[in-house]
Amino acid sequence: MQVNALDHVNIITDRLGETCAFYVALLGLEQRDAPPPLTPKNAQWLYDKGGRAVLHINSTDCPRTYDRAVEPGRVTGAIHHVALNCSGHDTVSTRIAAMGLEAKTNFVAAIGLRQIFVADPNNVLLELNFFAD
Repeated sequence: MQVNALDHVNIITDRLGETCAFYVALLGLEQRDAPPPLTPKNAQWLYDKGGRAVLHINSTDCPRTYDRAVEPGRVTGAIHHVALNCSGHDTVSTRIAAMGLEAKTNFVAAIGLRQIFVADPNNVLLELNFFAD
């Protein structure tokens, strides 16, 4: 057994439309309806350029196989942030400025990594990583 890759991140929100619009505008992901039995009103999946549904955005009333209490906008338990390997650093920086978002940047010289930290509308902290970009 081995882990091949991170499959997706699920975000439960009381701001479905706003959250999807945030990720589409910032990261250029493609929004699609989630598969049945989910509905367009309770779940949207966001796809990367490779056709992978990397973010699942669910409303608070969306049915879940493994249900547990969540409070949108609150700290997400033991998860500190979600890191995404990205390209197009300057494009994302421009989008962050245009969206009026607060962001922190970091450079890890030893490995040539530029990082941007920004929170989504639900206070989920994103670490956007750009290697040699």
